[in-house]
Amino acid sequence: MRFRLSPRDTSFYDQFTAAGQNLVVGADLLAQLLQPGADRPALAARLRDIEHSSDDITHAVMRQLNSTFVTPFDREDIYALASKLDDVMDHMEAAADLAVLYRLEELPQEYLAVGDLLVQAAAVTASALPRLQGMKDLPDYWIEVNRLENAADQLYRRTLARLFSGEYDALTALKLKDLAEELEAAADAFEDVADTVETLAVKES
Repeated sequence: MRFRLSPRDTSFYDQFTAAGQNLVVGADLLAQLLQPGADRPALAARLRDIEHSSDDITHAVMRQLNSTFVTPFDREDIYALASKLDDVMDHMEAAADLAVLYRLEELPQEYLAVGDLLVQAAAVTASALPRLQGMKDLPDYWIEVNRLENAADQLYRRTLARLFSGEYDALTALKLKDLAEELEAAADAFEDVADTVETLAVKES
């Protein structure tokens, strides 16, 4: 652990914790939206509000970063973590938006399964972020997110095989493929957050 002579601003920890809590709400809304019979426009609107809240948190982190002399860890790591957290929410909001804009009806089961994986990834991420302050008990977090992302990858490949099997007409297959790609991107973004936390933990140890 590096020795520091100056006190560090700890408000960044609160902001990252708030961002993690937003991910939990956003992932839950997205999982609901993917279910049959969901009121997708209403759920997408709520998710958009959460995405705007996450944007506000990201901007607050950046403003704080520009005005704080001594930070709890390296500036580039704070910037990277804030950006990666924002990316997760952006992909989830984009997936919700596509489901509404494309007027997709009942979705293949693989999409619901990915939604559940995103809910799990959000929960473990939100649980891990407050532990940044002590840098304790974090390896289990990034290992679990990696496992969830691998499961999402498998579902994505299975989805592509199904979409191009002839089960769907060409236009529907393309719409579903766009949605599958955003869901996969959200899973990848959760792993990017975990990788950033792992890098940070190694540097701070």
